[in-house]
Amino acid sequence: MSTIAERARFDAIRYAQAWEDADVLIGALKPAAGQRLLAICASGDNALALLLTDPREVVAADLSLAQIACLKLRLAAYRTLQHGEFLELFGARPSARRQQLLDRVLDICDAETSGFWRALSAKVVELGAGNIGKFESYFRLFRRTILPLIHSRAVIDDVFAPRNREERERFFEQRWNNAGWRLATSLFFSKTVMGWLGRDPAFFDHVEGSAGAHVRAKVRFAAVDQDPCCNSYMRHILTGGYGDALPTAWRAESYATIGARLDRITVAAGPIDSVAEGPFDGFYLSDIFEYMSPDEAGAVYARLLALAAPRARLVYWNMMAPRSAPPALADRVERLGDLEARLKREDKAFFYSDLVIEEVRP
Repeated sequence: MSTIAERARFDAIRYAQAWEDADVLIGALKPAAGQRLLAICASGDNALALLLTDPREVVAADLSLAQIACLKLRLAAYRTLQHGEFLELFGARPSARRQQLLDRVLDICDAETSGFWRALSAKVVELGAGNIGKFESYFRLFRRTILPLIHSRAVIDDVFAPRNREERERFFEQRWNNAGWRLATSLFFSKTVMGWLGRDPAFFDHVEGSAGAHVRAKVRFAAVDQDPCCNSYMRHILTGGYGDALPTAWRAESYATIGARLDRITVAAGPIDSVAEGPFDGFYLSDIFEYMSPDEAGAVYARLLALAAPRARLVYWNMMAPRSAPPALADRVERLGDLEARLKREDKAFFYSDLVIEEVRP
């Protein structure tokens, strides 16, 4: 049986920014000062956000050296830039000086990281370092070429007008949920197109059902049941900007605290279940299990469980493939369904179908 490391490519940036809600992640982990946490690196944003919990150490691991380069760029940026400059470099604010900001940050990076990002400097200058991954490019293509065929700019901007829930539902059904929207989501957000343009095709090996129907349902949830005015993901996907709704690690109130704790990050290249010795008090696992067969996911889960301290929490998301503790290990953990239900209502990363929070039994 081949592993995801053999089936998928990891030589380019797939996620240049975080696509899981760090506010939810922090709430799910039951953080306390002095904990040791193991995290998927991805863009690095959420590993850095975990520093807000005052941990003893955050080990950020990834199979992809490109994703590790994203974290290393952030580590240098927090050390070098003021908050507003950081937002410019990473694309949350317009900038005419990204090259200068990038040069300042790369001056304190190791040679490998500097070389990686200098090769991408034109894209960074154009888009910002947080907008150049494959996933971000996928949403940008949708925003620039598909969405204008469905809705005018005025309608798109009107999504973010303040409304109560009843008004949001009326707006969605009367002005947003038209035939063009339903057709576009069925085609553009199909598993084939998402695998080709957004994620790696191997990430859909174990997914069943309609991706377009899933996207439509989740967008409705974010536009009606939640308040899109507060949702950085919704605003960025539809407009390319953020307004005042920033990801956790990018907020002004987070910046100084994260910057003061950077030495608590340990960067590790390799599979998350084999890069460090335990015990760990919490695990941020992104959505890694849905990329795997049930057998492969079970084997990885068992290795992570062996690294867990009593009462440690494992936190991960499922987009379309259902994954949770394998049956053979289910008696070793308790699934925290009430907490999951509350946090799923708050989760601004609306496109996931499930949030799983499991606590290791003592």
